[in-house]
Amino acid sequence: MSETLVREKTNDAKTDNAAVERAIESAHKALGGRQKADGHWVFELEADATIPAEYVLLEHYLDRIDLERQAKIGGYLRRIQGEHGGWPLYHDGGFELSASVKAYFALKAIGDDINAPHMKRAREAILDHGGAAHSNVFTRFQLALFGEVPWQATPVMPVELMLLPRKAFFSMWNMSYWSRTVVAPLLVLAALRPCAINPHNIHVRELFVQPPEDVKDWIQGPFRSRWGRFFKHLDTALRPIIPHIPRNVHDKAIKAAIDFIEPRLSEGGLGAIYPAMANVVMMYRALGVADDDQRVVTAWQSIQDLLVEKNGEIYCQPCVSPVWDTGLSGLAMMEAASGARATEREKTMASLRRSAEWLRDRQILDVKGDWAMNTSPDLRPGGWAFQYENDYYPDVDDTAVVGMLLHRVDPEGNQDAIERAREWIIGMQSTNGGWGAFDIDNDLDLLNHIPFSDHGALLDPPTADVSARCISFLAQLGYAEDRPIIDRALAYLRSDQETNGSWFGRWGTNYIYGTWSVLCALNIAGVPHEDPMIQRAVTWLKSVQRADGGWGEDCASYEGAQPGQYKESLPSQTAWAVLGLMAVGERNSDAVQHGIHFLTQAQDDKGEWHEEPYNAVGFPKVFYLRYHGYKQFFPLTALARYRNLGDSNSGRVEVGF
Repeated sequence: MSETLVREKTNDAKTDNAAVERAIESAHKALGGRQKADGHWVFELEADATIPAEYVLLEHYLDRIDLERQAKIGGYLRRIQGEHGGWPLYHDGGFELSASVKAYFALKAIGDDINAPHMKRAREAILDHGGAAHSNVFTRFQLALFGEVPWQATPVMPVELMLLPRKAFFSMWNMSYWSRTVVAPLLVLAALRPCAINPHNIHVRELFVQPPEDVKDWIQGPFRSRWGRFFKHLDTALRPIIPHIPRNVHDKAIKAAIDFIEPRLSEGGLGAIYPAMANVVMMYRALGVADDDQRVVTAWQSIQDLLVEKNGEIYCQPCVSPVWDTGLSGLAMMEAASGARATEREKTMASLRRSAEWLRDRQILDVKGDWAMNTSPDLRPGGWAFQYENDYYPDVDDTAVVGMLLHRVDPEGNQDAIERAREWIIGMQSTNGGWGAFDIDNDLDLLNHIPFSDHGALLDPPTADVSARCISFLAQLGYAEDRPIIDRALAYLRSDQETNGSWFGRWGTNYIYGTWSVLCALNIAGVPHEDPMIQRAVTWLKSVQRADGGWGEDCASYEGAQPGQYKESLPSQTAWAVLGLMAVGERNSDAVQHGIHFLTQAQDDKGEWHEEPYNAVGFPKVFYLRYHGYKQFFPLTALARYRNLGDSNSGRVEVGF
């Protein structure tokens, strides 16, 4: 939608500075009220039906069933069932086969009658889409663990992969961190082929069009390229060979998997992500390790810590996000407490000093994680993980955000932490000038064509949004010697711009998120606002503004839907859009004025905003996320930035975020 059309449809929506001030004060109070006593913030992180369904099945696999808990998870799963009969990957999304198979299986395990209307609708939808035989790889592994499909339904993934050196094509070191941590225990499970205890003897043969034992070809595509067909033939050729691998090699590989896993176990769980954590618990059971063994106790508790109970329901988060939430909440509070009309500056700065202390305590300074495989041997640790504890896997995006916050709160008092973060981020730059989230040059694209990678997310290549955050951090620090590093990254961003002027958002939905991230970086890095790259982005952002002055984008934009469009405006995405525009000199434009008006009008009387649609992505087309904090701290950041720019002498955004 053009800026002119927005102006015509919202010509009575003039920005009311008093309303902006009231909105800032109210949002500041609401967000501040959510801060923990030790200084950190943490909001819920919600995915789709898959994780809570898998948790139910995990309890049945282990025979560690909590009936009251399962009943509450059942309530959650029934509530989020789609009108199409199955379960979507995000709010109001289309039918998704694998999520639906798992949700149906879980509800049947909980005790739902398969002839109940919601189960009948789900079953019919699943069968109409080809049945459970066409579900994805991870779902077929889950079904194999319950004996619902033969193990030949899963791709060939021998545990001997653990023995391959880093330079080998199929080496696990060529995979992303999340793939590595999920795969290592999964390989042991595939080697041992255990079967769930399944005490209630729950089975789902009714979800198959053809009896599973009669299916001859489980790997049917769709293939992404001719390489996919080649790897399918390789999978077929390897199947008769695998059983003849010498036993001593097999045992050595299992030991290698365990040796990889156990140093990475902590109270946060392996990789601090649910699939890896659950696979570890099942692996120990398959190895005969007792439930009261401290390793199992720790692994099991890390999963319990992911459960969220509210309104009589329970769901399981895929992970937790305290460092990310603290960094972004802190920046919002910092923006509100800045400028000529700072909101409760002294009180806010005292609370942010507690946040800084909490964050400094979690900087990873003494563990060289998997990231070190591709870096200089002299590179010291200095990053932050996304979660409370995940020392082997700090992430670049969190580190840049935390670094910017610490620099704004107290550059001298936080100098040591900032310098270690700067050193680590510089050392994590990839060859093409960009940054991935967890690794360097993790971009061996052929791996995404193997049968195991039907989700297409086995890798962690550089992305525009993460790269933009790193530029923002380094440019905000302003070291002259970092300029060549920034320039290489800017060249990467210039080459990665979409033809419509936007940037793809790998970790947030989607082109609005990516474009906002990049515009902030281009501004602080000194790229002139008149640069054609910036002007194309501004034109695109204005073109997708909605008639009510807000912005919204459907998660379906990852699946081919129109970029930057949705049926309603969303507070988080409106905030991203106006922050991006303000970063490049558009503070007084009609587009920003109407976006700010939308935010003030959408706020409730408690100072908070509401949105149901998901706002982030784990793996495009496969796994989406809803950060419950986004709708709180991003609008506050945008409103406070708008106020502060109006009061400033330069009218320029002088920080990276």
